[in-house]
Amino acid sequence: MIVGVDFGDSDFADSFDELELLAGSAGAQVVGRVSGKRSTPDPKHFVGSGKADEIRLAASADDCDLVMFNHALSPAQQRNLEQVIGLRVIDRTSLILDIFAQRAQSHEGKIQVELAQLQHLATRLVRGWTHLERQKGGIGLRGPGETQLETDRRLIGERVKQLRIKLGKLQAQRDTQRRARERRGTFSVSLIGYTNAGKSTLFNTLTRAKAYAADQLFATLDTTTRRIWIDGVGQVVLSDTVGFIRELPHQLVEAFKATLEETVHADLLLHVVDASSPSRHAQIAAVNAVLGEIGAADIPQMIVFNKADAAGLDPEASRNEAGSVDRIVLSARTGAGIDLLRAAIAERANASRPSGLVDPALPDDADSSPLPDDSL
Repeated sequence: MIVGVDFGDSDFADSFDELELLAGSAGAQVVGRVSGKRSTPDPKHFVGSGKADEIRLAASADDCDLVMFNHALSPAQQRNLEQVIGLRVIDRTSLILDIFAQRAQSHEGKIQVELAQLQHLATRLVRGWTHLERQKGGIGLRGPGETQLETDRRLIGERVKQLRIKLGKLQAQRDTQRRARERRGTFSVSLIGYTNAGKSTLFNTLTRAKAYAADQLFATLDTTTRRIWIDGVGQVVLSDTVGFIRELPHQLVEAFKATLEETVHADLLLHVVDASSPSRHAQIAAVNAVLGEIGAADIPQMIVFNKADAAGLDPEASRNEAGSVDRIVLSARTGAGIDLLRAAIAERANASRPSGLVDPALPDDADSSPLPDDSL
């Protein structure tokens, strides 16, 4: 059962539909939906006691075993809802964290996901000790609950510290590789965009690589980087990054900062947008919000409207008032318009660096050579 509350947001319907897609990506089958309107969240149950009872009855009628909220719930709200509904309740943050845990493949990706999960869990430890809430102490009852809780918190704190150290070492490795590329004058490009906008498909088309691409949310979690050859420029480093989404959990943004460093230090961001999506403008705004959070808002951007075939559009490139290409319409699946994108990248690369800084020529068949660490 999925639950959404309309607080007057214009994109409520799109966000609610997106929750169903997220649930499917996590492996759940959605059998019912409950929605309502409020001006502000209820402090105790988020939806109010009457709506909580409605959810309980609907979940029972549809034989549900899990209730998903399209919002971030406080630990107390989550606990109170579970008591009323009688089923496990998770929020949007927990659902996204679960998807990330399923999809992480590389060592670094798994570390980042575990770190985000532990940070989220640390705020909810008390949920496991609700049986002690009504106990007032006494012989044999005074300490064990608190001691166990403190032990859990200490163990989580120690594990978080270990994970941060590991991520720090991986980040130092990235910095070393990035400085080497900068010394060579290599132009770097990062693909960014809303989840399922087609970034990995575009990456594979440009590099002839075989990065995992699927019609599902968060198909890509691990940043993959390849060298590609652009006529008139030479080597260009292209990175495929994790997709963004509305209300991306802050814990994930923090944990994935090492990965997102590729975005922060890129010379050009290719902002891939699903041209066939009716909510593409809201998705663009959501991506730009995350870019601001990670300090990449000032990196030059080029909007790439992908899935032109699905949207019924013809490939084209348009220029801004300064004369630079700032928007391209293409189809990564069919390859239509890819030549326009390669030409636009070459134009930006040549305009951004001093003349003469061109990498040694590569043969035409060396279009997709991986960098030293393929997981990067």
